[in-house]
Amino acid sequence: MNPVMKAAEWVFPGHPDKLCDAIADAVVEEAVRRDPFALVGVEAAVHRRSVHVTGRVAGVGAETIPVDALVRAVYASAGFDARFGPAPEDLVVDGDLVLEAPLEGEAEIRGIAVDQAVCIGWANDLPGAHHVPVEHALARAVARGLHALRREAPELALGPDGKVLVVLAETSVGGATVRQLDALHVSLQQGSSGDAVALHRAVRRRVEEVLKHEAGRIPGLSPKSPDRLSVVGAGIFEVGGPHGDNGLTGKKTVVDAYGPRVAIGGGALSGKDFFKVDRAGALHARRLAKCAVALGVASEVRVELGWFPGDREARLLGAYGPSDVPLDLRALAARTDLSLARSGESFFTGGLVERTRWGAFFDVEAPWEVLPRW
Repeated sequence: MNPVMKAAEWVFPGHPDKLCDAIADAVVEEAVRRDPFALVGVEAAVHRRSVHVTGRVAGVGAETIPVDALVRAVYASAGFDARFGPAPEDLVVDGDLVLEAPLEGEAEIRGIAVDQAVCIGWANDLPGAHHVPVEHALARAVARGLHALRREAPELALGPDGKVLVVLAETSVGGATVRQLDALHVSLQQGSSGDAVALHRAVRRRVEEVLKHEAGRIPGLSPKSPDRLSVVGAGIFEVGGPHGDNGLTGKKTVVDAYGPRVAIGGGALSGKDFFKVDRAGALHARRLAKCAVALGVASEVRVELGWFPGDREARLLGAYGPSDVPLDLRALAARTDLSLARSGESFFTGGLVERTRWGAFFDVEAPWEVLPRW
């Protein structure tokens, strides 16, 4: 039987789009820490040393949010410095960001949808893959492993930008799924003092380590390294981050969700508070899908939730199992709190910058990942 190929990618914290996501969520975090009912809709754009932050934050203490300092801290924590610029101290931060107290009555209606959205949630029965598609989990695991090389092997002269693309081959054998990493491409920013041959060797060793670890967690996954392994296949990758390309909040929605295997609904998560329907809906849908899988409804579940302006709770639009077989989750949805009040008041736990860099569905202690006890 011919294998089915599944592809997924991940980007590093220094990728310009991820910088923008992290900046936007740094503002969200500061706003919600000051006022749990703060209304936040923020976006960022970066190019070279310019950072443009726009949107609105309405909440108690919003005027005191140190946007300039937050931007520079995001760059620093991503790894930008005098060697791999733009250095945080050299940034030019501007924009049109409104920071103000909420309008009269605004806080009282946070639990009511003021926008429309269709949001997708997905889960499978593979806890070792964090209940996401295996290729998506692998792309993240490889990216995290390679990103750590920057700190562990400074002689490689790695920069903060990078990408990983995996191709996973899945074959059904005797009713079981056999998985093999068929191809892997890695783009790692490397300074001129770094040795490209040493980098290739370090990447192969790290990939072997990651695959061995993940094979112990994911059923049917082979620890064998792919025969097709490409490192910086386009040649020299020294100029990266905002010097190499512009960036914008919300451009990595496939990475932020479940990879290309699963349809995407709604909009970007970053830059929005937890009362906003795009973010709230995606997290509620994920939680409902995980509940269905945990109850044995199906080995994988896709949930579609919808919001109409004026709704207080998400509407269950549909649910599907493997091969898009329809599922009836109405009873489960009725027992699950899908309200904006629930997400807005209890889903925020901090750490948004790291979550936006490494995924919202990989922290087992995140409120939307913890299953309810009925």
